[in-house]
Amino acid sequence: MKEKINCETARNFSVEKTLEKLGHFPKKTAEKEAWFLSPFRSETQASFKVSKTKNRWYDHGEGVGGNVIDLVCRILKCSIGEALAFLNDGGAKNTFREQRIFKDNDTGLGIVKVQDITHPALIQYLGSRGIPINTAKTFCKEVWYQHKENRFFAIGLQNYQGGWELRNKLFKNSSSPKSYTYLQNNNKQLIILEGMFDLLSLATLDEIQIKASDIIVLNSIAFIKAIEPYLKTYESVLIYLDNDNAGRQSAKYLMDHHKHIMDQSHIYKNQNDLNDLLCHESG
Repeated sequence: MKEKINCETARNFSVEKTLEKLGHFPKKTAEKEAWFLSPFRSETQASFKVSKTKNRWYDHGEGVGGNVIDLVCRILKCSIGEALAFLNDGGAKNTFREQRIFKDNDTGLGIVKVQDITHPALIQYLGSRGIPINTAKTFCKEVWYQHKENRFFAIGLQNYQGGWELRNKLFKNSSSPKSYTYLQNNNKQLIILEGMFDLLSLATLDEIQIKASDIIVLNSIAFIKAIEPYLKTYESVLIYLDNDNAGRQSAKYLMDHHKHIMDQSHIYKNQNDLNDLLCHESG
């Protein structure tokens, strides 16, 4: 069992290596510094600097910077405890396993109840994104959660560690622990998707392929390396990542390291993701 780290020891973890683990790679590098496209927004000119001598980062576009813990917290939108667990993990399938001991208030969210999707507002929201209610019910639940004194409801996809990805018309949240979703049906083909609505969209567009495949929903591009140990167990792997810089870099990384992976983003080459394609075709 790994020895738990604290903030003091975690700050010694390499910012540059952590960015790579999170799926971000330098556009240019020198002896004392490296420059990345900002992981916080879309840009074409690298404005995100990492000092190799100080092991600190600075985003010139936003005028903010910090240490490796600040970086993980901001990219994953997680607590310090979750960031420490992420840094302490080598990228294997147990990423975030230690989060099981964390309380719900690590993210400020408490799960109140989980049930089948019935709320008219959620059904309407799914319809606005081209998702039939029966498809959504196959993979998701209606999750009621509390933040401070307020109670909300959302479409919920449960992840590998028991946390929830939460979506409604107004909010995009998640409960602790943050992780990927792994749906196993003992198939020889694996499909890797980026988010909840990519899963629901592909299930709407190609139900046969979904049923013939095991599925991993990353829930964050940061988990690219965490799911790598699974890939060798499949004969073929299809990836459907977003047509943005992070998605393209992550797709390239996977295909460079695994020869049986096929990038399917050409299917929605004129859109950002599968849901954009679905809405375009149904609109």
